[in-house]
Amino acid sequence: MMRKPAHLQQKLDELASRYDRKFLQSDPIQFPHRYTSPRDREVAAFIAAVFAYGSVKQILGSVGRFIRALETISASPHEAILNFSIERDSRKLDGFHHRFNDARDAVCLILFLQQILRSHGSIEAFFDTSAPRQVPLRERIAAFSSRALALDYCKLYGNGALPDDAGVRFFFTNPNDGSACKRLCMFLRWVVRPDDGIDLGLWQTVLARELVMPLDTHTTRICYLNGLCPSPFATWRNAEHVTEGLRRFDANDPVRYDFAISRLGILRVQGPAARVRMSNSKLQTKKPSAPTVL
Repeated sequence: MMRKPAHLQQKLDELASRYDRKFLQSDPIQFPHRYTSPRDREVAAFIAAVFAYGSVKQILGSVGRFIRALETISASPHEAILNFSIERDSRKLDGFHHRFNDARDAVCLILFLQQILRSHGSIEAFFDTSAPRQVPLRERIAAFSSRALALDYCKLYGNGALPDDAGVRFFFTNPNDGSACKRLCMFLRWVVRPDDGIDLGLWQTVLARELVMPLDTHTTRICYLNGLCPSPFATWRNAEHVTEGLRRFDANDPVRYDFAISRLGILRVQGPAARVRMSNSKLQTKKPSAPTVL
């Protein structure tokens, strides 16, 4: 059962006030903030989001490695993607590895993004033309992922079907498979929500009220303990449950609480008494066994 709505909203509002832009360095969204151009921010945000699984240290290391490889082509990630040559530049990612993904997956991601940018100019335009705007976000994400995975991959996989175990599939999850699509929902939060020092306010074709809460193991557990979803599993169904619960507190911007809630998992904070401080630009925190009820 959801905790008393007034109490829960008060706690969430307190968290949102506490975990503001000062905590950017604890999150992969720090990478798009390094750029001023909207098109560079969009590309950097997508790259940062799709690799956002595993520990924060792993994520930041892998995204940094990927972007440094692009910067050997151009200081602009957007231009680097457009100008990437598989024959000339693939070796820049030799040895790349992030948990389930390797260098071939990284190169395939670049080739897919290159086709998206060359044909539509932006990821937003590709997303927007994948399904009608009036359909639910679930259908728009599903269409986007299916369409992306149908792009040309023959230079890496030949002319047959894209293998079921091709790592690039992991970057384009589909809610129709039951996935919570945490990383795609997080990317959408970053580019859709207004620029508040954390999110970027880049897109106009999706509204903040349409966004769905990005759920991973930690945020699902926190939301479950506070009655926002019926089970502690990161599924699309639970993501919708949590979003509906948060709409009771902010109908026009329900996922504005995501950054703050996710700090509780990322920083391993338990309740308001947990001590969090900044030291030499690194976040340090007491590490309890599990997040608490708000």
